Amino acid sequence: MSTEAEVTPVHSKRDVVQAMWGLMMGMFVAILAGTVVSNALPRIVAELQGSQSVFAWIVTTELLAMTATVPLWGKLADLYSRKLLIQASLSLFVVGSLIAGFSQNIEMLIVSRVVQGLGAGGVTALATIVMAAMIPPRELGKYSGLFGAVFGVGTVAGPLIGGVLVDTSWLGWRWCFFIGIPFTLAAIFILQRTLNLPVVRKEDTKIDYLGAFLIVSGVSTLLIWSSLAGQKFEWASGWTAGLVSLGVLLLVAAVRVEATAHDPIVPLSIFRNRTVSLTTIASALVGVAMFGGTVFLSQYFQLSLGKTPTQAGLLGLPLIFGLLISSTVAGQLITKFGKWKAFLVSGGVIMVGGMLLLSTITAQTTVFMVSVHMFVLGVGVGLLMQNLVLAAQNDVPARDLGATTSTLTFFRSLGGAIGVSALGAVLANKVSSLAAEKFGDMGGGSAGHQVPDLSVLPPEVRAVIADIYATATAEIFLVGAPFAVLALLAVVFIKEKPLKETSGDDRLAAEMAAGH
Repeated sequence: MSTEAEVTPVHSKRDVVQAMWGLMMGMFVAILAGTVVSNALPRIVAELQGSQSVFAWIVTTELLAMTATVPLWGKLADLYSRKLLIQASLSLFVVGSLIAGFSQNIEMLIVSRVVQGLGAGGVTALATIVMAAMIPPRELGKYSGLFGAVFGVGTVAGPLIGGVLVDTSWLGWRWCFFIGIPFTLAAIFILQRTLNLPVVRKEDTKIDYLGAFLIVSGVSTLLIWSSLAGQKFEWASGWTAGLVSLGVLLLVAAVRVEATAHDPIVPLSIFRNRTVSLTTIASALVGVAMFGGTVFLSQYFQLSLGKTPTQAGLLGLPLIFGLLISSTVAGQLITKFGKWKAFLVSGGVIMVGGMLLLSTITAQTTVFMVSVHMFVLGVGVGLLMQNLVLAAQNDVPARDLGATTSTLTFFRSLGGAIGVSALGAVLANKVSSLAAEKFGDMGGGSAGHQVPDLSVLPPEVRAVIADIYATATAEIFLVGAPFAVLALLAVVFIKEKPLKETSGDDRLAAEMAAGH
């Protein structure tokens, strides 16, 4: 194998800090893109004359494109200039945002969301990969904590920002897409000036396009199934059998192709590493808790507690603060002491506690108590999310850093996407059965499928609806708690290893030298 590389991979602290600003800016707008439209959807669909069925697709298409392409971006990062790739993904995001903001119809908007998703997939995968290349694992803790905080803030703050933009008459829903453009352009400019990474060219390497196609197709099929099941067709139906079978067959074919490919998109060898396998499982399960918590609590605030979309966004702040505080403090302590497993186990225990606390909420629970429960969940997720990536990155050869990092990111997004769909179906079924119980045939038929407009309902009906949604939301967290327990079990079995003192690029140079 012939290689060509720059030989000065050591980075000064100033270079690292400046590059981090660009990476964090890019990460924030990429995460924001997936959540900022949630409160704006009714206005968008009404203005573009779309039907009820396109609601989910405006969110799902972006999530599909982002999740399914993460492994491909990770593989490209192992082969080509990471600086060029992250700038290309940010540029794709800008293009998608411009098309979305100027959309004249639903079809144009959905195409724009695919382009946004492709860019967001690149940013979320590459930002962590670039960080590992520049910073030794021992120093990575404090930076990982900041990235975990950015991820959480982007996820939870999106609905709040979207609600404010829609409620501001001189801005409107189009600014949900325009708002990220200046930050993305600033990120591209900062990275051009500050990000200096060695370029490793492997001339005898080819992209495994068949493997990439099969992975993307299989994952997309399963995501389409999980987003439509329970809404367009029953969970137990011919459609479910067909889509799940097709998705599984495509992924089985992908595994066979990846096992024999010269340069696979996802090297199956990384799963022989116990740390990688366990952190991958835990990441998927954390995704369920993280996304499930943020998606369904906003609806609870509006329908059970009678809050406006903007107020519902503000009430999500305790979750952000919990995640922000725990991820940054844990990151600093990991860098200082070099120990990380205790934070993972503590995060798992606290996340289970947060899910169980939230399973007790009712329409009469005070905002203060719900905020405390959310803060607990945020602390648990903050201790787990980025530190799982750190544990895996520390335990793999530098040549597999890209593939390992993107695999963890991919499974976290996949867990979130399928978890939200499955928990959403649980919520809809519970609401429907409770509505049938309370209202009989008069209200039960459509209650699980149509979100009620509380402003047009008499007070006594409004109170019953509030109780129904509170009970259903509490059940969501009770159903989600076993996933959190499984995540805790996975991290308990991860073996703690000392954090390496050299950066990914320095390790790669040493590996390449030893191989010759």
